[in-house]
Amino acid sequence: MASNSTKSFLADAGYGEQELDANSALMELDKGLRSGKLGEQCEAVVRFPRLFQKYPFPILINSAFLKLADVFRVGNNFLRLCVLKVTQQSEKHLEKILNVDEFVKRIFSVIHSNDPVARAITLRMLGSLASIIPERKNAHHSIRQSLDSHDNVEVEAAVFAAANFSAQSKDFAVGICNKISEMIQGLATPVDLKLKLIPILQHMHHDAILASSARQLLQQLVTSYPSTKMVIVSLHTFTLLAASSLVDTPKQIQLLLQYLKNDPRKAVKRLAIQDLKLLASKTPHTWSRENIQALCECALQTPYDSLKLGMLSVLSTLSATIAIKHYFSIVPGNVGSSPRSSDLVKLAQECCYHNNRGIAAHGVRVLTNITVSCQEKDLLPLEQDAVFGLESLLVLCSQDDSPGAQATLKIALNCMVKLAKGRPHLSQSVVETLLTQLHSAQDAARILMCHCLAAIAMQLPVLGDGMLGDLMELYKVIGRSATDKQQELLVSLATVIFVASQKALSAEVKAVIKQQLESVSNGWTVYRIARQASRMGNHDMARELYQSLLTQVASEHFYFWLNSLKEFSHAEQCLTGLLEENYSSALSCIAESLKFYHKGIASLTAASTPLNPLSFQCEFVKLRIDLLQAFSQLICTCNSLKTSPPPAIATTIAMTLGNDLQRCGRISNQMKQSMEEFRSLASRYGDLYQASFDADSATLRNVELQQQSCLLISHAIEALILDPESASFQEYGSAGTAQADSEYERRMMSVYNHVLEEVESLNRKYTPVSYMRYFFQKLQSTSIKLALSPSPRNPAEPIAVQNNQQLALKVEGVVQHGSKPGLFRKIQSVCLNVSSTLQSKSGQDYKIPIDNMTNEMEQRVEPHNDYFSTQFLLNFAILGTHNITVESSVKDANGIVWKTGPRTTIFVKSLEDPYSQQIRLQQQQAQQPLQQQQQRNAYTRF
Repeated sequence: MASNSTKSFLADAGYGEQELDANSALMELDKGLRSGKLGEQCEAVVRFPRLFQKYPFPILINSAFLKLADVFRVGNNFLRLCVLKVTQQSEKHLEKILNVDEFVKRIFSVIHSNDPVARAITLRMLGSLASIIPERKNAHHSIRQSLDSHDNVEVEAAVFAAANFSAQSKDFAVGICNKISEMIQGLATPVDLKLKLIPILQHMHHDAILASSARQLLQQLVTSYPSTKMVIVSLHTFTLLAASSLVDTPKQIQLLLQYLKNDPRKAVKRLAIQDLKLLASKTPHTWSRENIQALCECALQTPYDSLKLGMLSVLSTLSATIAIKHYFSIVPGNVGSSPRSSDLVKLAQECCYHNNRGIAAHGVRVLTNITVSCQEKDLLPLEQDAVFGLESLLVLCSQDDSPGAQATLKIALNCMVKLAKGRPHLSQSVVETLLTQLHSAQDAARILMCHCLAAIAMQLPVLGDGMLGDLMELYKVIGRSATDKQQELLVSLATVIFVASQKALSAEVKAVIKQQLESVSNGWTVYRIARQASRMGNHDMARELYQSLLTQVASEHFYFWLNSLKEFSHAEQCLTGLLEENYSSALSCIAESLKFYHKGIASLTAASTPLNPLSFQCEFVKLRIDLLQAFSQLICTCNSLKTSPPPAIATTIAMTLGNDLQRCGRISNQMKQSMEEFRSLASRYGDLYQASFDADSATLRNVELQQQSCLLISHAIEALILDPESASFQEYGSAGTAQADSEYERRMMSVYNHVLEEVESLNRKYTPVSYMRYFFQKLQSTSIKLALSPSPRNPAEPIAVQNNQQLALKVEGVVQHGSKPGLFRKIQSVCLNVSSTLQSKSGQDYKIPIDNMTNEMEQRVEPHNDYFSTQFLLNFAILGTHNITVESSVKDANGIVWKTGPRTTIFVKSLEDPYSQQIRLQQQQAQQPLQQQQQRNAYTRF
C-alpha cells in the first residue's frame, strides 16, 4: 500500500517518469471506468477534475463527459453521485462540451427510473447543467413534475434544480413562479419545504414585472407567517432580490430598518443587520441621510453590545463610501448636518472608548473616515478625537496576544495609515505614538506596528535619524529566541530601519543588525532582510547579507540567484561614488559598476530554469546595464568637446551638407546617437511595462519612472541641439577649450558645456536604484495556453493546403491563474494576432493579387470561465511553405493592453490543386510537339 501511494505521489508530482499526454491519461481513466470493481470505477471518476485542470481543452473534456454520462446511465446510485460531484466541481468546463445533446440525452434517460433516489440525483445533475441547457423544455417539465412527488429526497432535488434553472432561464422563472407561490401558500406544504422554496424567489429578477410579483409574494409571507424562521428566510430572500433587481433597494433598506427598530427578536435584528451590511457594500449610493440617521438612533438606543457592534460595522462600511458625503451634504430646503454635531459623530465618539474592542475599533474607523472625507477647516476637535481613540485602542490591543485583539489592532493600524495619508500634519504624532508603544507591546503586535510604520514612512518622510536610535535599541532587545514571531519581527523592524535611514547605513547600525542575525536568525530570515535592503536601496548592507548566504543553499540555481543579487548590490554600491563632489570619477564608477553588473547577469542567466525563466529580472538588469552604458557614453561625448574640438574645415563641411550642426564637428552626431539611444531605452522600458501584467502597482510605477527618466534625457538633448535659444547659456570660458570662429560655434559649444553641467548635476542628484517587489516575488500569476487546430502531429511538419482553398484556423485558449487570481488586475479580453510569412517558394511564379500574398488579422475575444475560442480564415495562394504566427495579448478592465504572450508558430505547405495541375500538364504536353516541329524546321534550313 505504501509503495502504491509513493508511486502515485511521484507520478502526480511529475518526478521519475514522463508526463502522459491527454489521450493517454484519458485512456487510463477509461480503463478504470470499464473495470468490474466498483472501487476502481469510483476512483477513476473522481480523478476526472484533475484531468480537466491539466488539459482544459474542449476535445478532451467533451470525450470525458460523454464517458461520464455513460457511467451515469448504466451505473448504480453511488457512481451517479460521484459523477454529480465531478460535474459540480468542473462547472467552469461545462461550456466546452461539444455534443451537448448527446450528453444530456444519456443523463436524462435516468429520469424515467422507478428509483426515486436515481431520479433525485438526475434532477441535481440537470440543475448543475443549467448553465448550458437553460431552455430545455423536457428538463423544465421534469422539475415541475418532481415538485409534486411524494418522496422528500426527490422534492428537495427538484427545489435545487428549480433554483438553478430560475437563475439561468427567464422562461422557466416566469413559468415556475406561480407554481412556487401556490406551494408556499398551500396548507398541505410542510413548513420545512416552504423554507426551502422561498429562496428560489431571489432569482425572479429577469424583468420588472416578475420582480414585482415576487416582491409582493414575499411581502405577504412576511406579514402572514410571523414565525422567526419564516421571517428570517423571507427577509433575506427579499434583500437578495432587491440587490439583484436594483429597483427596490431603498424600500428594502427602509423595511430592514423597520424590523431592526421594532422587532423584539434578536435573531431577526441580527439578520436585518447582516442584510443592511450587504446592501451597504453593494449599493451605498442608495442610502439616504434619513436611513443613516435611523441606524444611528437604533445604535444609540440599543442596550446590547452584539447588536451595537453589528450596526457600527454597517456604519463603518458606509463611512468609507459616497454615503458619508451625502450624509453631511446640504440639500436645498434642508439644513445640512455639521460633522461635529451629528448623531453619527456622537455615536462614534461614544464608542471609541467602549470596553468592547470591536465596538471601539468600528467607532475609530468611522471617526477616521469622517475626518479624511470631510475636508473642512473646523475639524480640529474631530481629528484629536480620532488620534486619541487610535492611541487608546493601540495601547489596549498591543498588550494582548489573542486573535481578536490582533484583528482589532489591524483595523486601528489601517486607520492610522489612512489618517496619516489624508491628514499629513497628524503623521508625526501617530508615528511617535507607535514608536513609544513598540517597546512594551507583544511580539505579534510589534510586527503589525512595524508594518504600519513602514507604510506611513514610505508615503511621508516622518522617520528621521533621531528616531533611528530608538529603533536600534529595540533591535538589540528583541532577538532573544529563534521563534517564528521573533524571526518575523526581525524582518519587520529591519524594514523600518531601512526606511528610516534615507542614506547609506552607518557602520554601527550594520554591525548591530549583523550581530543580531548571527545569533538567532535562520537563513530565510537573513534573505528576507537582504531583500528588503535591496528594495529600499541599502545595497551595501544587502551585499554583505547575500555574501553570507552563498554557502547555505543546497541548489545550484539558488546559489546563482544569490550570487547575482550580490553582484547587483555591489554594482549599485559602486555608483555611490557619484554622490561625491569629484566629477572626474563618474566614468570610473560607472565602469566598475558595469563590471559587476555583467558578472551578475551571467549568474542570473544560470539561475533561470524552464519552469522559472526569470524573464522580467533578466530584462530589467539588461536595461539597467544599457542605461549605465548610455550615461557613460553621454559623459564621454560631453567631455570630447574639450578633448576633440571641431576641425578647421567644419564650416565648409556644414555648408556642403546643408546642415549647420556639422560646424561643431562630430560631437553633433554623437549627441544625436545618444538621444536615439535614450529613446530606444525608453521604448524598451515601455515594452517591459507592457509585458509585466502580473506586477504590483509599485513595480510598474518604478519601471515607468525609469522610462520617464530616459525620455527626459532624450528630450533635453534634443532641445539643446535643435533649439539652442530655449536653453540658458553661460559664457563659454577659454580655459582648456579651442577658439571658436563664429558666434554660432561659440553658442553651440556653450550648449554642449551646458549639457555637461546638467549631466554632472544628474550625477550629483543620483539615487540608488530600487529593486521592486516583482523582482523577488510574484504575488499574481496569469498565463495563457493556446491550442491551434488543425495542428500537425510533429511540430516541424507542415500542414498541407491546396492553393485554391482557404485554411480555417481555430484558436482556442485557456487563461491559467495562480493562487491569487485577479489580485492586481483582471483580463477583460484577449487580443489574438495572426500573421503569415512565406518561407520558401515551390514551382513557378504566377501573377497573384497582392491581397492574397499576406495574411494579417486580429480579433478580440472575451474569455468566459477562463476559456476563449475564435477562428481565422487564411489564404495561401502562393505555392510554398508558409510560417503562421499566432500571438496573444490581453486587455484589462481599464483598457490597457499587455503583451503577455504566448507566441505560437505552425507551418503550412501550399500545394497546387489537382485541376490546375492537370490543365498545366495538358498545356505543357500540347506545347511539346509544337516545339519539336519548330526545331525540325530550324534543322531543315541548314
